[in-house]
Amino acid sequence: MDIKKYITSGILELYVAGSLSEKENEEVHAAIQQNPELLTEVLSIENAIVKLTAAASKTDSTYLFTTIKKKVDGDVTKVVSISKPKNNWIQYTGWAASILIGSALVWSISQNNKLKDQVATEKQQLEEQIDKASNNLAEAEKLITIFRDKDIVSVPLSGQAVSPESYAKVYWDKKTNNIYLDAKGLPAPPKGKVYQVWSLKLTPLTPTSLGTIDTFMADNNKIFTIENANNSEAFGITLEDEGGAESPTLEQLYTLGAVPAAP
Repeated sequence: MDIKKYITSGILELYVAGSLSEKENEEVHAAIQQNPELLTEVLSIENAIVKLTAAASKTDSTYLFTTIKKKVDGDVTKVVSISKPKNNWIQYTGWAASILIGSALVWSISQNNKLKDQVATEKQQLEEQIDKASNNLAEAEKLITIFRDKDIVSVPLSGQAVSPESYAKVYWDKKTNNIYLDAKGLPAPPKGKVYQVWSLKLTPLTPTSLGTIDTFMADNNKIFTIENANNSEAFGITLEDEGGAESPTLEQLYTLGAVPAAP
């Protein structure tokens, strides 16, 4: 006999509840006498039922335990009747129902807790999205104000030989020594590569690094604020190894644009 399979079949619960036929009762009783593990399981079921119904039932909840123990501990050669008194059927049925109701309540509480956790998580995510949207809106309004400032110098950067279709635009605010780089027209850099921005003096050609755009892929708007205290005559963007380069790799010059002369 596969004891574990026999236990999980549910027949012991039916035996305890008294819902088996007399023949089935005899078979289960015989199995219990031959396998101490089954007796332990039956006593465990009985104990669970007693605990569930102790608060609500004033009947003798030890009846079934005593009956089973007497029968199992008795003379194995003696045929013992194991049918249950008819007046206890409602009691056993109530116990079985209590187990089912208790299990349903535990499951319901667990599901409610999971639902509360899910709602809390979704609320937090929504709040984060609202905050992010508010910050993005505030940033967008700030940029619009900057771009419309008549003192802002607009410098278009056109694509070069390595990537003719590329383009970018620099908005230079000389009052704050910042440039606002719109890099939407640049392709995604290959793995291990980053874009590096350069301020250029043309005579003689003198490049000064303004840093690498390490967050290019993470920024959906592709607008980057970069400090520039240089007296720039042009701006260029090259593709470099991660970490940047000391001088621009001209073969990887993606965009270039000269600062327009003052009127």
